[in-house]
Amino acid sequence: MKLVLTSFIVFILMVSSAIAQGPKAADAQANVATEKSSAPIEREKFDPAKDPAVDLARAVEQATAENKRIILDIGGEWCVWCRYMDRFILLNPSLSELKKKNFIWVKVNMSEENENKAFLSAYPAAAGYPHLFVLDEKGSLLKSQDTSLLENDKVYDLGKFTEFLKTWGPPEKKPEKKVEGK
Repeated sequence: MKLVLTSFIVFILMVSSAIAQGPKAADAQANVATEKSSAPIEREKFDPAKDPAVDLARAVEQATAENKRIILDIGGEWCVWCRYMDRFILLNPSLSELKKKNFIWVKVNMSEENENKAFLSAYPAAAGYPHLFVLDEKGSLLKSQDTSLLENDKVYDLGKFTEFLKTWGPPEKKPEKKVEGK
């Protein structure tokens, strides 16, 4: 009986604490659970054996054909925040949809095993990892994004990330106007 009573009291305290903290705290806790949960997910990994120049050339072809932008995702498997970012995007359907609809995502390894110095020398230095470079469909740099600016209270912020992807997505193609003959 003591165990049941103790469990009930602990439960009541947890619920009271959550209610007292309000919805903002609950959202922050949900983001932490989303990002830092250890449940395995299927994600593309950073591969030190890949040639980012070849990957970018393929991305340019695909982005041109599909009217998309390119994001170079710089990081490595050693980078906890890189894995958190992947998880955050995958577990937020609205972000996954924006990513799929508007971008060709290219992972570029940056690790002791392969720093890809020659490839990355064409871009501004990254302040930290992961780092995102937004390119147009031709491969020209549009934006260098420090991903720490997409965080709030040490977790990725859904609003900030959504705004980033919306802002840097491809411009909408305007329908061609037909010119009528005289």
